[in-house]
Amino acid sequence: MIRVVSLLLGAALLCSHGAFCRRVVSGQKVCFADSKHPCYKMAYFHELSSRVSFQEARLACESEGGMLLSLENEAEQKLIESMLQNLTKPGTGISDGDFWIGLWRNGDGQTSGACPDLYQWSDGSSSQYRNWYTDEPSCGSEKCVVMYHQPTANPGLGGPYLYQWNDDRCNMKHNYICKYEPEISPTEPVEKPYLTNQPGDTQQNVVVTEAGKQGETSSKTQLHYHLNALQKV
Repeated sequence: MIRVVSLLLGAALLCSHGAFCRRVVSGQKVCFADSKHPCYKMAYFHELSSRVSFQEARLACESEGGMLLSLENEAEQKLIESMLQNLTKPGTGISDGDFWIGLWRNGDGQTSGACPDLYQWSDGSSSQYRNWYTDEPSCGSEKCVVMYHQPTANPGLGGPYLYQWNDDRCNMKHNYICKYEPEISPTEPVEKPYLTNQPGDTQQNVVVTEAGKQGETSSKTQLHYHLNALQKV
């Protein structure tokens, strides 16, 4: 229960300071200043040719000590949605492009009612939380899962194609979201969020375009913000 409340508060606090909302950019690792909350990274690629397959996304996260995103519950889902909304706010130039998460199915051709139960998290999480779009998963040859992000698409029967999940062919090319173990800043906690880089440092978008290759680089900036209110829950 404490974990759920903490994540909900995290989602609420994500935009509690306007400056922080402007700092969620592709390729940056977002962390909380405690030992309980995971860190996350949104990897968005403007160029369609730079987007990656499920396995490439998985290897990219693992190469930095993380894993493709697993989701424990609705509260964590809402936190990720808040981060994506900050990432894609007007003026950033970021638009349609689904994100790989770490859910996948081992096996071929399952179309029976048991198919949805065969999906598992690539990081070994036992979470049973799911947020499927209407009529998903479709199963068959589609075995890897994306979080929809198609704000310009006309809504379907299940509503807008935003943040709900869809199974897709694992060799399709998408953006991705990584999840990491918590990190604690070596500096004293502060009330406002801050960047570890100094004024004048350059920042670009996205770290890895293909497994084993460096694409557009990032300064690997980390965001830390103080959540001592959560420790009192």
